[in-house]
Amino acid sequence: MKRTHTCGQLNIANVNQTVTLQGWIAKVRKMGALTFVDLRDRYGITQLVIGEELNQFNDILKNEFVIEVTGKVIERKSKNKDLTTGEIEIEVLNIILINKTELTPFEIKDNIEAQEDTRLTYRYLDLRRPEMQKKLIVRSQMNHSIRNFFIENNFLEIETPFFGKSTPEGARDFLVPSRLNQGKFYALPQSPQLYKQLFMISGLDRYFQIVKCFRDEDLRIDRQPEFTQLDMEMSFANGEDAMNMIEAMFKRLVLDVKGIDIKEPIQRMSWNESFDKYGNDKPDLRFGYEINTVDQLFENTQIPLFSNLENKTIRAICVEGLLNKKELEALTETSKQNSVNILAFAKYDLNEWSGSIGSKLSDNEKQNLISHFNIQKPVTILFTVEEYERASKALGAVRNHVAKLQDLLDENDLKFVWIVDFPLFEFSEEENRFVAAHHPFTSPIDEHLNSFDKDMKNAFAKAYDIVLNGFEVGGGSQRITNASIQQRMFDAIGLTKEQIEQNFGWFVNAYKYGAPYHSGCALGLDRICMLLTGSENIREVIAFPKNSSGIDPMTNAPDTVSQSQLEELAIKLN
Repeated sequence: MKRTHTCGQLNIANVNQTVTLQGWIAKVRKMGALTFVDLRDRYGITQLVIGEELNQFNDILKNEFVIEVTGKVIERKSKNKDLTTGEIEIEVLNIILINKTELTPFEIKDNIEAQEDTRLTYRYLDLRRPEMQKKLIVRSQMNHSIRNFFIENNFLEIETPFFGKSTPEGARDFLVPSRLNQGKFYALPQSPQLYKQLFMISGLDRYFQIVKCFRDEDLRIDRQPEFTQLDMEMSFANGEDAMNMIEAMFKRLVLDVKGIDIKEPIQRMSWNESFDKYGNDKPDLRFGYEINTVDQLFENTQIPLFSNLENKTIRAICVEGLLNKKELEALTETSKQNSVNILAFAKYDLNEWSGSIGSKLSDNEKQNLISHFNIQKPVTILFTVEEYERASKALGAVRNHVAKLQDLLDENDLKFVWIVDFPLFEFSEEENRFVAAHHPFTSPIDEHLNSFDKDMKNAFAKAYDIVLNGFEVGGGSQRITNASIQQRMFDAIGLTKEQIEQNFGWFVNAYKYGAPYHSGCALGLDRICMLLTGSENIREVIAFPKNSSGIDPMTNAPDTVSQSQLEELAIKLN
């Protein structure tokens, strides 16, 4: 290359050297006869000093012009401690203008206020900004660390097909029509789940892959229609073995990327405990505010809301400090969005009680609350009264909202937790039947092998999720390898013999030829990178993402195609 150094490389040790730099102009400042230019590339910024002998450039150099300079490294009189190159500058001897630019639609700098769709339309400009480049650098470091870890642990990186067969019991597939086999469709993989289990049957006992996956789901801050997954599987391994491997990988990753050495084992928590204390199966453990059931504190209450509970329960969290009216209104809205219309509250301050519930408490109920929550300073207690599951989910969402209001979410405080003992099934209101909570190849726990298909509501799975700061970042299970248990699982979720043969016949057939027991896990790398970089959503750590409507504003994908293309595929649009 023609350049001798990058724009983030030079320091005081390079003084008096003649160097050549190439990059983009970040800033131009004129001071008398001298012009100062900040030259930027992805490695950093170097200040240039252009004297009178290069006067012909003084009026034509603009922000985002691409230039090449040759000059002498000199010590700066006014040093900038915020830059790695802040002790030196380049006394420019020659300039080559590589390319000009039009006026950019937003400034190329950190902390801009441009609309996200504008940034995505000009994503190639957005990615010039240092904060965006740092996120992609972290993503590259993350992938590098993960690959090194698994290769060092004797895993093979093996690719799986993108064009596969559509199968039920998961999210909605993205379908691809086949021109050569008209009327038939490929499905893009939601996960390489079945293929990786075939690797285990193939004798390839340790597999991993960093792979694109596709799910046609409604989007949110941690979802994209296409996402990147770390996929792994181990033969002759149970769930404990897989969890230990993933835990070691995370400790290595956090050390490599963040410089944080996690010594202690990652905490484990049952699904029931997580739901009871935090209202969900992805608890954020960076703050307290555990949910409590307080029915027993109001057994003889005169408060109408807490009377005649029938199938309902009183659930509450005790929040430090006195929440104001605006905060309480925002929390009530969160409760309503989670199907609970009333968020009652009691404030306690200097032995005084107030609020929608606080003003109605008997002396005995006041004392019960003080004792139950060990209240020693001003607090606000928030209550929901509803069926247990609905009350828990609503208060779990309220709990997370309180943490944002009180600024309790330190992005550098990484709190991992394993959630274990998951239900094997969940009831689908839409389909009016039980469906597999993870997927239909997840093994029941040993204690439920004889009863899982009879008592589906209470059956537990050999499944596990790993959660980081309130986000599920991975999950896996021990797989079913016994043919009769697999058939009972299919029967339990209502699959007919024809459906099994049509969708899974090719997979089930492989199990006739000797399968080791095996376990695995899949991690969402976009979510992990989002958390490691403190980003607000996963779009910030994906080079070319779709917006919240699933559209790429830069290319306008998805878009219409020509009639001739449709005819070639024998497709007619309604």
